[in-house]
Amino acid sequence: MNNEALKDLLYKMADDQLIIGHRNSEWIGLGPLLEEDIAFASMAQDKVGQSLALYQLLQKLGEEEPDRVAFSRPAKQFHNSQFVELPIGEYDFSLMRHFLFDTADYYRFEMLITSSYEPLRLLARKLKGECRYHIMHADSWIKKLGNGSEESIKRLQKSLDYSIPFALGIFEESKLENELISEHIFRGEIELRERWIEHIDAVLSQTQLILPDLAKESPHFGGRYGNHTEHLQPLLDEMGEVINSDPTADW
Repeated sequence: MNNEALKDLLYKMADDQLIIGHRNSEWIGLGPLLEEDIAFASMAQDKVGQSLALYQLLQKLGEEEPDRVAFSRPAKQFHNSQFVELPIGEYDFSLMRHFLFDTADYYRFEMLITSSYEPLRLLARKLKGECRYHIMHADSWIKKLGNGSEESIKRLQKSLDYSIPFALGIFEESKLENELISEHIFRGEIELRERWIEHIDAVLSQTQLILPDLAKESPHFGGRYGNHTEHLQPLLDEMGEVINSDPTADW
């Protein structure tokens, strides 16, 4: 099995989960409803837990232990998509990001249930249920607010239009994509993107929101290989402030 291809896949998944988990946690105490405050907190906890499980798989492949990998790398060494590192903004943006990202996340884990790499296959089976809850939550709120007031529809449409190029960046292919596919580790970003489009189109068709013409959009690629926005390094500095104050300490 091509370990470099496998590690490339695991890093981008783990880094996505860690960063979006931290971003979602920033809604704790700020949610528009108590129910949503709790929901985003719960989903943030799920994401960080998923990142830990993925970093542990990487450790078994010879990478450093999870805490050091998560909190002591500079931004250029992170493989997350640019989409997840963007600030939370207003709730309409965070909700739209939740919808677009978690849909891709769910179908990625669903596809990995048949992975030839057994530890990842078993983990995908375990985590798919959590991810299913996340897209059910996102779908319900997109349908509700996408058929709501004139203001809610306008705000969500603006966030959708802004988010789509970043969301398409989720599907940036690995430099070792052919190896991932040929060795049946993962069936590839193209298939994942097709499943994602089918789902978001089906949900949006039940609202007054309009999906932009994806063929005319330019995906924001680069994040998978260290090309990030100005928002990531300050976030990493905040996340690692305690552990990096004394890297040798036993926390």
